[in-house]
Amino acid sequence: MTNRTASVKPADPNAPDDFAALAAQPVGYWSGVAHDAVIRHIRDGMAGVDITQPQWWILNQVAGAGRPRGELVARLGGTIGVEPDEIGRAADSLLARGWLTADDRGALRLTDAGRAAKARTKELVDRMRAEIHEGITDEEYVGALRVLRRMIHNVTAARGAA
Repeated sequence: MTNRTASVKPADPNAPDDFAALAAQPVGYWSGVAHDAVIRHIRDGMAGVDITQPQWWILNQVAGAGRPRGELVARLGGTIGVEPDEIGRAADSLLARGWLTADDRGALRLTDAGRAAKARTKELVDRMRAEIHEGITDEEYVGALRVLRRMIHNVTAARGAA
């Protein structure tokens, strides 16, 4: 396998689908466009069933043993551009809806209504994942993630060397 270095060209959404043209495209542009499109698709779908992505994350995190609010904020704050305050507001909203309750130690837990909402949202998330992955094999998906993870490693290492 040869590591080729293509001369980077300006971002071109209409670049031909051939090796040389795509190899010269800037990853920052394409990863940003992919991020925006996927997140918009997920958040639009969730809005249709009156749940936000941070609320969905919380429902998943508290399923089972439950978690203290501070742990949720620390774990989820800063995820995909979501500030810690938004995690707290999402938890407050789920408490007000009756989807969560707080136990005597302050751990947030799912109520029956929360478990039902989690199950409904899981069906939606599975449908959206299928839409996003349409025409992409698991091997291609894993390959893309490995490439992205390597790029993250490379830029992190380069930043540390600077």
